[in-house]
Amino acid sequence: MLNVDIQTRLGRFELAVTFASDAGITALFGRSGSGKTTLVNCIAGLVRPDRGAIEVNGECLFDSSRGIDVPVERRRIGYVFQEGRLFPHLTVRGNLNYGYELARPNERYVSIKQVVDMLGLEHLLERRPANLSGGEKQRVAIGRALLASPRVLLMDEPLASLDNLRKGEILQYIERLHDEITVPIVYVTHAVDEILRLAEVVVLMAGGRVISTGKASEIMGRPELRLHTGIFEGGTVIDAKVTAHDLQYELTTLEFAGGQLTVPGVDALVGEPIRVRIRARDVSLALTRPADISVLNVLPGRVTEVSAEQGPSANVRVDVGGVTLVARITRHSVARLELGAGREVYALIKAVSFDRHGSGFA
Repeated sequence: MLNVDIQTRLGRFELAVTFASDAGITALFGRSGSGKTTLVNCIAGLVRPDRGAIEVNGECLFDSSRGIDVPVERRRIGYVFQEGRLFPHLTVRGNLNYGYELARPNERYVSIKQVVDMLGLEHLLERRPANLSGGEKQRVAIGRALLASPRVLLMDEPLASLDNLRKGEILQYIERLHDEITVPIVYVTHAVDEILRLAEVVVLMAGGRVISTGKASEIMGRPELRLHTGIFEGGTVIDAKVTAHDLQYELTTLEFAGGQLTVPGVDALVGEPIRVRIRARDVSLALTRPADISVLNVLPGRVTEVSAEQGPSANVRVDVGGVTLVARITRHSVARLELGAGREVYALIKAVSFDRHGSGFA
């Protein structure tokens, strides 16, 4: 459990945030300059707030009213920066051992072998940082931070300096870390795809303030927050799980509260959870169930709201088994189909609209 309620001023910038999270991965999300790094530096003890309190897993790390300010070295906070910041004169093994020695024997909950196996570092142990790729350096940095057996692991935009291939590689290791070791992670990013793939709870920040806190599927799907999330296109984020793979046609079936979705093949096991974003522009509506069409996803629902936007387009919110989908269609279609709250419709979504290289998959 992470509880933060602090204020501090650095030059002209003022940080005033309050939030609580008990999620496995809590994402601090917002544009550059929103205060994300300052906040994690306060949690780590690198910046002392002017007032307030910080509590991690029931232990107070800072409380201005009680005069508590636990030193950095006693906070048991793991920190992974944008760059690996490895010790250049030490091998990978030496960097990992450094992290391991930081933890008291009675507080260690992970072994070097476990971390090496989990992060795929065995073949790198005798190399020095100069002979590692950017992705390899970040894996070692994550391992070193984890071997200190921290109460919480802070990750400040750890993928910012990597190309897309390396980002995908590290995301897989972070997911594995989350699954195999229960250390809570505070993950800083301004990348939507990382939020959709990793975060359970999102703390949305702007101008040194918390704009909203909640489940990732809720925060990233709220149209009124688009200015702050950077998602200027409406849509819905839903949590689903893999139920089947069609190897012949390279398709995957997902199940969610509103039914089933057929999407291009997903590299995930049956039963594995996955987060999907359905863009408003990819949803069409029909009053009757279409026959003999190429669209594979046809979901019955009921209109709950039609936006009153100016211009040629309108957003129609449709309840599908308790999940709200948004369809962006023309106002002409709204009038022609006589769409309004309570109208029963079918939401049509092309399978090919879910694109791992775009914003369809998390």
